[in-house]
Amino acid sequence: MNKFFYIVVFITLLTSCSEYQKALKAEDIATKFKMGQELYNNGDYSKANRLFAQIVPNYRGKPQAEKLMYLYSNSYYQMKDYYVAGYQFERFASSYPESEKLEEASFFSAKSYYMLSPVYSKDQTETKEAIEKLQEFINLFPESQYLEEANKLVQELDFKLEKKAFEIAKQFNQISDYPASVRSFNNFIFEFPGSRLREEALFYRLDSAYKLAMNSVEFKNTVQEGLVPLKRNRLEEAQDFSEAFKASYGNSEYIEEVSEMQADIAEELKNYSAKS
Repeated sequence: MNKFFYIVVFITLLTSCSEYQKALKAEDIATKFKMGQELYNNGDYSKANRLFAQIVPNYRGKPQAEKLMYLYSNSYYQMKDYYVAGYQFERFASSYPESEKLEEASFFSAKSYYMLSPVYSKDQTETKEAIEKLQEFINLFPESQYLEEANKLVQELDFKLEKKAFEIAKQFNQISDYPASVRSFNNFIFEFPGSRLREEALFYRLDSAYKLAMNSVEFKNTVQEGLVPLKRNRLEEAQDFSEAFKASYGNSEYIEEVSEMQADIAEELKNYSAKS
């Protein structure tokens, strides 16, 4: 019984392969289209794609062109060739603005860009492009069945940008480049005010400002202002950061460290009060 079953499967595969090869070599575009649809419906997107690619130019302007172009575009998506899928879905949307598949094609075009977004540690140019594409879709189809998913994808991509900016700022802290760390965390807090990483960002900004202040020279000689009380200014900035942290996150896991830094800063600032 099992042996007979495998023989039937083997013969079926041979027959289907033979029919596919014949379709590839056939001159009749209708034969290619029919075989391509059968393969597509059976989930063999790669073979279907090869057949569709052969006949796309021949169907331009014909009634079947819309269906063919959608299947052709989606076959790339199913093959995980997201670069080409995004491009082909965009072509479909611009070529068939009245199509009942317009919303779906527009969404999967945008999602193709999302699929190309790399991990946060790499260059995020494609992530930014994906956010733009998804936002365009959301604006065009505010009532779409894909709206919830599109918003989730945007949130995920936004967080990737947040994570990238946060890790760069944190890296400056870890290599003891405290001025760059403070600047980077200031930028992060301004650009991502609602970030879930805000608590950590405020803490590491304070940590960087604290270490910078405690290790500063007393004065800096500038052309415009002459001698500037560098250490005192930095201590006062660190003090402001500690107060900002406590105001926002009074029950934070970092609160003990923040209080210790705040006490050290206050102690240092007493020296300047005594001199005034």
